[in-house]
Amino acid sequence: MTEGLRDAIGQGRLPTGSALPATRRLAEELGISRGVVVEAYQRLIDEGLAGARTGAGTVVIAQGTPAGEPRDRRRLLDRLRLPLPPADGIDLDLSPGVPDLAAFPRTGWLRAERAVLAEVSAADLGYGDPGGTPRLRAELAAWLARTRGVRAEPDDVIVVSGVAQALGLLAQTFHAAGTTAVAVEDPGSRGARDQLAHWGVRSVPAPVDDEGVRVDALTEPVAVLTPAHQFPTGVVLSPSRRRALLTWAAGGGLIVEDDYDAEHRYDRTPVAALQGALPDHVAYAGSVSKSLAPGMRLGWLVAPRRRQADLLAAKHATDLGNPALPQLVLARLLASGDYERHLRHVRTRQRRRRDALLAGLRTHLPGARVAGVAAGLHLLVMMDGDTPDTVLAAQAAAAGVLVHPLSWHRIAPGPPGLVIGYAAQPPDRLASVGERLADAFTGR
Repeated sequence: MTEGLRDAIGQGRLPTGSALPATRRLAEELGISRGVVVEAYQRLIDEGLAGARTGAGTVVIAQGTPAGEPRDRRRLLDRLRLPLPPADGIDLDLSPGVPDLAAFPRTGWLRAERAVLAEVSAADLGYGDPGGTPRLRAELAAWLARTRGVRAEPDDVIVVSGVAQALGLLAQTFHAAGTTAVAVEDPGSRGARDQLAHWGVRSVPAPVDDEGVRVDALTEPVAVLTPAHQFPTGVVLSPSRRRALLTWAAGGGLIVEDDYDAEHRYDRTPVAALQGALPDHVAYAGSVSKSLAPGMRLGWLVAPRRRQADLLAAKHATDLGNPALPQLVLARLLASGDYERHLRHVRTRQRRRRDALLAGLRTHLPGARVAGVAAGLHLLVMMDGDTPDTVLAAQAAAAGVLVHPLSWHRIAPGPPGLVIGYAAQPPDRLASVGERLADAFTGR
């Protein structure tokens, strides 16, 4: 009832100065208790929309703000370049970066959550350390040391909401310290560039070739890189470039190492993180977005110690810290070995999916070249000819297949290519992608 009256006032149907019906009469007309009407009038008075006047009853004294017109959320998200569901007509979404959500370990997570709830203390549920719960920071430090060669104590780990927040916190501290431009890979993550730009940090492109980023092209004091599996080309930073990059950083540079999908290497053990070789000059970031689910909003940032105070202050100002219970559940999964068992299971699934996609592409698009190593959740397919990749992507979309044109992830112009994610689709559907793309491109 209060909402109806509030809307009537906001839309002008009850203009300023109009008297509301007597409570008893309105209750009789509506067939409700007089107390309900009295309570509704009192809420309008408390909100400053109505007032009780002697001899005049309850009178409208202010106009509320009318509700806005319904908005097209898809158009809003698209204008902001934010993720949104596939448009109508798309029946095969191959967007890069979308993980295998069907593989989320529901049983293991539920088992770990029940165990955590059985032993959690009242102190665990307080505001706590904005950098994360001690248990998760300790487990992450040990797990990252074992699997990625990261050198960190538990107090060096800041639990964040994902790599995006890690970049946001770093960008805030860069900008506050006077660094307003950083080097980024080109092609590289468009999302990372957008995150940096939101905090006032400009992206300066450094070209990427078959050996990774061109270290001789780094012109800024900070470089944001994906050395273990470059996005989107899929190449691994070569040993010579790795040595050159570490020499560059030791001379006063800072590497922001986005280790976004290092756990998904299929042909061999992934190369160790750069952070382990030069911890005082590398800010290392990762998350469970590609291994569990992006909706978990759990990640980590290991930064040089001289930068940690500013980063913790920015984290506290942003959200006071991540939710405690998911942190404690992830800590338990790490401690029990369930997380690593889950990763082995996911790697097996993803290898089959990648193989199915590759087989179809080689059969039906023999002129296309697949770049990069056997890793990750996407392929980069370099296309022959002069057709812009935006046109190729539009042709694929018209045939119901959603892929990214490589140019979306470029700053400088370059050869056409398609970035194709495969993690979220089963092998039988991926096997048909090559034929569907070939038909779309030829108009068959």
